[in-house]
Amino acid sequence: MTRSEENYLKSIFHLAEDNTSVSTNALAKKMKIKASSSTEMIKKLSEKGHVYYKKYKGVKLTKKGRLAATSIVRKHRLWEVFLVDKLGFSWDEVHEVAEQLEHIKSSKLTDELDSFLNYPKADPHGDPIPDSNGNIIDSKRQVLANVSIHANCICIGVNDSSKFFLKYLDKFKIKLGTKITVLNREFYDSSMTVLINNKKTSISKEVSNNLYVEII
Repeated sequence: MTRSEENYLKSIFHLAEDNTSVSTNALAKKMKIKASSSTEMIKKLSEKGHVYYKKYKGVKLTKKGRLAATSIVRKHRLWEVFLVDKLGFSWDEVHEVAEQLEHIKSSKLTDELDSFLNYPKADPHGDPIPDSNGNIIDSKRQVLANVSIHANCICIGVNDSSKFFLKYLDKFKIKLGTKITVLNREFYDSSMTVLINNKKTSISKEVSNNLYVEII
């Protein structure tokens, strides 16, 4: 499988909710390419048995395609753990490097890496790491925007793992494990007043919609 094909499968996996169909336009937008180019690759993947595709009805991963996609995701997230825990990278630096490392073909290397890292369940951004069979354990997480006022929670992940968002969170000293108490929500724009590290601060609706938390 080519690197381009792997990137398509991974993108379909990320866009699909519960392995639902993904429109070719949504896929093209995520991959920043023309819709015509997206359709051409999808047809190739369909011929190889990795996706189901029907014109105007979108694309969906087959069992074979989902296993391939989760394998790529697994490698990506394990490498992110390695880069942060063993090489001292910050969480906003690892994505682009892991994008390169995820295409290494050796399954033995991936399994040994998993063992070396003591079988981590999540990457530095809180995303669950699939096992070798493609299984993913769902955590009881929700976005901060949906948390009730006066609730106490901890940050367990981010929806936006771009370096720009992660650097922005660093300004608020928000990272995995940070305790957040919701003090107030503005009716007008749904911005929040929260307590972080014993300091009151205001965060926008966009930020609260990109933070995964767990109630404690």
